[in-house]
Amino acid sequence: MGRRRRRVDQADAPGALPEAIAALSRTLPAGPSPETFRRAKFDRPEAAPALWRLLFRVLSLLRADSALAPRALEAQARWVKAALLAQGYPRLGLARLPDDGSQGSRELLLALSWLLAREPLLERLLAQTRVRLGDEMPVFEWGALASPGLPAPRVEADGPVDVRHLQWLMGKLRFRWRNLMASQQEQCALLGKIHTFTRGCHSDRSLGHLSVAETELLRDPEGGRQLLRRLESENARLEAALEWRRRELVFWQWMDTVLGACPPEASPPAFPPGLRGRGRRAEAWDPVACELQALQQELQAAVGARRAAWAARVGGQGPEWSAARQAAQEAAREAVGRELAALRQAWERGGGRAQPHGPHRLVRTEAGGPGGPGLRAAEVIGALRSREACLEATLHQLQAQCRQQLARLAGALPGLIWIPPPRR
Repeated sequence: MGRRRRRVDQADAPGALPEAIAALSRTLPAGPSPETFRRAKFDRPEAAPALWRLLFRVLSLLRADSALAPRALEAQARWVKAALLAQGYPRLGLARLPDDGSQGSRELLLALSWLLAREPLLERLLAQTRVRLGDEMPVFEWGALASPGLPAPRVEADGPVDVRHLQWLMGKLRFRWRNLMASQQEQCALLGKIHTFTRGCHSDRSLGHLSVAETELLRDPEGGRQLLRRLESENARLEAALEWRRRELVFWQWMDTVLGACPPEASPPAFPPGLRGRGRRAEAWDPVACELQALQQELQAAVGARRAAWAARVGGQGPEWSAARQAAQEAAREAVGRELAALRQAWERGGGRAQPHGPHRLVRTEAGGPGGPGLRAAEVIGALRSREACLEATLHQLQAQCRQQLARLAGALPGLIWIPPPRR
């Protein structure tokens, strides 16, 4: 009888793990070698600096408003901690790492894998670093508005705020807004001149003209060679991303072993971590730690009592409060239903086409000429106007609800004089 050959899966093949890690490293910007990942599994300190720099590079590219200025390793470590904390990284071991960047390679490897599992990280990085040959225009970038990045530092005012200072700040903001609009109008005028003067020069007849990057290639041949090298590098990263997708399962199986090698995290300390690790002086801080822990428990009890009292007070407003809350909920449901109906009508009028989203190349065409690939200006303007109408209707409805609620609350208190805000 012949022996049945066992089918060898790609994940079980020898060398699959190094190839998967190598593909991931080639896809990431300035990714370290696979040996660095192997040393990070065993928490070797020599792998920590490369992973700190990698996380700093990745998180900086994900934030479009951050500058990739060269920083010291200590500053990069602090910035990475703040960025991961703002994104909701759950492990406390990262915050306890020293800021000099000499330790914590295993924790950094877990943070990188958390970013990979949390969102399409590689796709976003490839979109951020891709070579742009055409003059593009972003349309309906709701994702950029939904994730503004790290919160700005909050500065409390020491004294009363001067109204004249606020007026000066508002004037400065208006001035900069006008400068921005003027610069954008000037950029559009220059793009129009380039598209007009280079008409008929492009090899693709559907485009018809050259972009700014393609015009610069004609002026500087050395720039063409640099662009070719950038395109080759981008193609190599795309090939590595495809290889990573084929071998991704091997990496996650290996990460299970990395997570299993980590010691279980203890509960968060009730006192600042700066009080720990003082050597022989640690015993002197024990009374302070106990006092802080008791104070924390007392504050939690006070907060629980305040919250229960507030809930009882809100719940005891009577049937008027319940009716007002129910009316507000019904009005919100009606607003959502109207917006959904408007979106469905816009979808049906558009013939089921996908809504414009993302960057699109600007193409100048004649009035009666054949249309090229991409979006037409009329489609973009129509979509923006319909979206503006929906948002304006929602704003008016919310303003009316706020006025009604304020009038109801003012009527509940007989001694209160209520002056409504002027209508604009």
